[in-house]
Amino acid sequence: MKYRKGKLNNEISPLTIPEIDFIMEEMNKGKESESVKQHVQPNVRIHEKINGASEQIKNVFEGIRKKENIQLETVEGIKAEIVPIIEEAAKNPDIYYLFEEMQAKNEYTYKHNIGVGIISTYLGTKLGLSKESLSDLTLAAILHDVGKTRIPERLLEKPGKLTATEYDEIKRHTIYGYELLKSIPGIPPSIALTALQHHEREDGQGYPHKLKGSNIYYLSKIVAIADIFHAMSSDRVYHQAMPFYKVIEQMNRDVFGKFNPKMLLVFINQLMGTLVGKEVMLTNQQTIIMINPYEPLKVLMKTNSGSLDLRLEKELQIERIIGK
Repeated sequence: MKYRKGKLNNEISPLTIPEIDFIMEEMNKGKESESVKQHVQPNVRIHEKINGASEQIKNVFEGIRKKENIQLETVEGIKAEIVPIIEEAAKNPDIYYLFEEMQAKNEYTYKHNIGVGIISTYLGTKLGLSKESLSDLTLAAILHDVGKTRIPERLLEKPGKLTATEYDEIKRHTIYGYELLKSIPGIPPSIALTALQHHEREDGQGYPHKLKGSNIYYLSKIVAIADIFHAMSSDRVYHQAMPFYKVIEQMNRDVFGKFNPKMLLVFINQLMGTLVGKEVMLTNQQTIIMINPYEPLKVLMKTNSGSLDLRLEKELQIERIIGK
């Protein structure tokens, strides 16, 4: 996504269509300026850090599985070594590319925690959380699934459909996570509450306690959105990643039901906003130039033959984002 500073209040706004056209022309000529490169080339260093953080969280979770508890020094280590990486990654203006890199093709349990950490921190920033609340959110998101260390690995990695008994055991990871975290001195109660409540839903159809609306802790609501987005976007042992438009369509349907509507609308609109100027796969390679705020998937496209309004092309959907 290409952004520029606005004239008022230092706000961030998308580039205009002429500016996008100029950048694309320069790219086609093979004469990319340094400013263009900053927007379209991935930050190799942050990707290396994200991969390192995934490996670190794997080691942390494996240690917890063996010891069956979490020590304060383990949490302090996460805060010192992993949280800064998450915070840096969440500031990346090309956030969709980071989401793509975080897709968990293997070792889902570990990569998922890093992915949810980045997405939650990104959303928390857009929601205007204070620095202290944002730090709590990042730590809570990284540890939201720590209860899975008490679930047999054969269940976590089972490729087929779970039995009702097995699914009930999987769902207990929220309670196990709460039990592991609540007894650690010196960490905010919000960390344990988020582990407990990140599968609760606004309509009361979540678990483990079927809480509704205001009874669900604020940070848990943010992590719930990040959790489901990353889960649907990732390859897992029992299903392939859903196409991008299917993920957004499903989340858009859940705006008034499963998730906090304000938070989810902010997330969808911010995410779609990062795609202006991206090439996407429809029937061929085309570029998004404008987002419809009321129907975020019905974008205005730039094609070789002119523009294409997806509001008028009901059979076409965004299958995949391919522009870097």
